[in-house]
Amino acid sequence: MKTIHFLFLSVYTSETANKDKLCGTNYPLSIGFIVVNEFCERFSYYGMKALLTLYFIHYLHWDKNLSTAVYHAFSSLCYFTPVLGALIADSWLGKFWTITYLSILYVIGHVVKSVGAIPDVGDSTVHTVLSMLGLILIAFGTGGIKPCVAAFGGDQFEEEHTEERRKFFSIFYMSINAGSVLSTVITPILRGDVQCFGGDCYALAFGVPAALMVVALVVFVCGSGLYKKSPPEGNVMLRMFRCVGFAIGNRSKNSKHNSKREHWLDWAEEKYPKHLIQEIKMVMRVLVLYIPLPMFWALFEQQGSRWTLQATRMNMDLMLNALLILVFIPIFDLGVYPLIGLCRIKLTPLRKMATGMIIAALAFGAATVVELNVIVRDFLCPVFLLFFFVTLYSNFQTCSQIVLFINTRNEDLNITVGNVEFFVPANFGMSTGKASFVPLSSEFSGQSFKCKLALCDKLIVNFLASYQGPGAVEIQVMEDVQANNINIAWQIPQYVLITAGEVMFSITGLEFSYSQAPASMKSVLQAGWLMTVAFGNVIVLIVAEGAGLQQWTEFLLFGGLLVAVCIIFSIMAYFYNYVNPDQLGKDNDDEEHKDLKKDNPEMMYMTAFEAPKPTKM
Repeated sequence: MKTIHFLFLSVYTSETANKDKLCGTNYPLSIGFIVVNEFCERFSYYGMKALLTLYFIHYLHWDKNLSTAVYHAFSSLCYFTPVLGALIADSWLGKFWTITYLSILYVIGHVVKSVGAIPDVGDSTVHTVLSMLGLILIAFGTGGIKPCVAAFGGDQFEEEHTEERRKFFSIFYMSINAGSVLSTVITPILRGDVQCFGGDCYALAFGVPAALMVVALVVFVCGSGLYKKSPPEGNVMLRMFRCVGFAIGNRSKNSKHNSKREHWLDWAEEKYPKHLIQEIKMVMRVLVLYIPLPMFWALFEQQGSRWTLQATRMNMDLMLNALLILVFIPIFDLGVYPLIGLCRIKLTPLRKMATGMIIAALAFGAATVVELNVIVRDFLCPVFLLFFFVTLYSNFQTCSQIVLFINTRNEDLNITVGNVEFFVPANFGMSTGKASFVPLSSEFSGQSFKCKLALCDKLIVNFLASYQGPGAVEIQVMEDVQANNINIAWQIPQYVLITAGEVMFSITGLEFSYSQAPASMKSVLQAGWLMTVAFGNVIVLIVAEGAGLQQWTEFLLFGGLLVAVCIIFSIMAYFYNYVNPDQLGKDNDDEEHKDLKKDNPEMMYMTAFEAPKPTKM
């Protein structure tokens, strides 16, 4: 009877599973909703983020350093909050409800941010407060759902479908960048080409991402009936910390009196089950491996700040990364990786990640070359003429000009126009307006000084007043130096390199984090992976605010640091033992569990598997 019941259950489960597959493949139908949700959510996030730096500078009137600092502080918060999302998902609500509730918070943040961009709503203080409040809510929303969505998508696959799951993470990453491509094209157009409230329409540009986040929430909820939902398994993170704390305390008390143990976590065996200790060992090994990774993200995240500011000093803006991702993912999956395999080179996940780090370092080498080409052209650059006024005398033989200067240099200047001297204080100091008398049709100009091209856009160095007949004087402006016209194509190599590095590093790391995690701690390890992005932004904050380096030197410093970190990471990766995903769930010792549960109530903790035997690769 038991055999018949088992066979019936197996047939029923198989038939039920096949009904929820995409077009007869092994891909669950539910991942379609997850991918569309991710596309809309990423459109929402990147569409808003694409405008942040320019919004801070042109709307809130912050300087470039403050704008860069707040931009990276926001990015950092977005990647610290995943720990909170993972804790809520694994310990309390489960992944589905965590994504749903935090998405609602996400929408509220977008609405507040859009209202803060309406000029008629309060003064500049109100705009700043609403903008910061909106960004904080968005950070908690997007950060909270980050570790849950990827892990929730991986949960939809059966354990034997590891190849399909690996490809899902590539598709998942493509949806992220497809949303990014469209948003970074559409939202700047909405800001610049659509006028509202007498200027650039930031309110509309932020409102469209808010609407896309509403769509993302609706799509995700609509797939509810198809999802494979794993219930929360208790406070996994708290249990993990308690186990680690007990092991440290027990070791310090008894290590002198007892024999040494193979691993320091084995000192927790008196209170915690072996399978929990083995799972924590797996997580700890991966988390230690993550320590060098923030340096990659410190470089990668500068696309939205330093690289954007570099592009504004050239003849147009360029947003290539997301578009190149859509091209590079199939190229690498269908071309580059199989070709490397044919060469009998074993390209493991960690080797891919190390290669991606080297390529990203080369991208910053290319960015350094571009920066040097932007600033290397020294030329004679006077201070700016702010106001020029002409008054005529009855004899028409002379004319009077009221001249006012503003000094963009960091040193005081004395300027002579005709026979009139002007003292101009440093650091955007302003001179007193004075009348300067010169003969008609004669050319005059201020004293010239050396300056960098990057510090000036259009520069006017000569002014000519000429007599045109009775009662008429024509003022001619002669532009000796054109605006900075270095072609934006100079940035293409650095974008190609950083995108190739991202494909090898980020997508591989996302799948690696899922495959190497115990079933009960997948969200926790996803949060750990995302934390590396947060710390990468912290590194940029520290360097941007504290180092005070020239931009090209800063780029070179970041590239060199990443190469050094890559060497450290490669050494650590060499000693890492991979977990074979096919072994997950197959090595439990049922008898041991029964005995342990009798001895200690805390051993009631249930898990899907014992840690599998590691394999060295």
